[in-house]
Amino acid sequence: MSQRIKQFIFLGLMALSIFSAAVSAEGIKIKSFELEKVENDWLLNATFQIELSPGLEDAVQKGVVLYFQTDFDLTRSRWYWFDEKSITTQRQARLSYQPLTQQYRIASEGFTFSAKTISEALQAVGSIGGWRVIDNGQIDPNKAYTASLRMVLDLSKLPKPFQVNALNNRDWNVSSDWLRVPFSAAGPNLIKR
Repeated sequence: MSQRIKQFIFLGLMALSIFSAAVSAEGIKIKSFELEKVENDWLLNATFQIELSPGLEDAVQKGVVLYFQTDFDLTRSRWYWFDEKSITTQRQARLSYQPLTQQYRIASEGFTFSAKTISEALQAVGSIGGWRVIDNGQIDPNKAYTASLRMVLDLSKLPKPFQVNALNNRDWNVSSDWLRVPFSAAGPNLIKR
């Protein structure tokens, strides 16, 4: 009898590990992050790996438009008060499916792109290049800052019935963790990760 219990526990743990591996594969991960100084501006280049659950992919193919929001913050630590948020900026990318042409459409900052597969479309959504995030006049070159970056699926832009569904379904809560790196305007002209 105890051998059967051990086998049952072992099989249960195996199923749990397979399920947790499948769950962790979905979401958004930051693959690369770069701040580059060009004249008086700092431009952000980043790459995100986006993997959607089968339910989200199905929703896109049925006409639900997904909005991905990229957040960038530049903060300065202060020992006497809360951190100072020097710069906060956001950028949105819109992902939709066109059934007539059977193509995915990505729109962001006046740029539009078409893709044949969902993986190509997600790669385009996750690629950010030349985004002006810092004007050199906004920061003090003698102070140290922290640059923070993340991407989330903006649930507030979904149609109302899907917003209610998203609250109860964690497959719809897709976001990356915040990536925080030290930043100094007086330092090197390129910060990479």
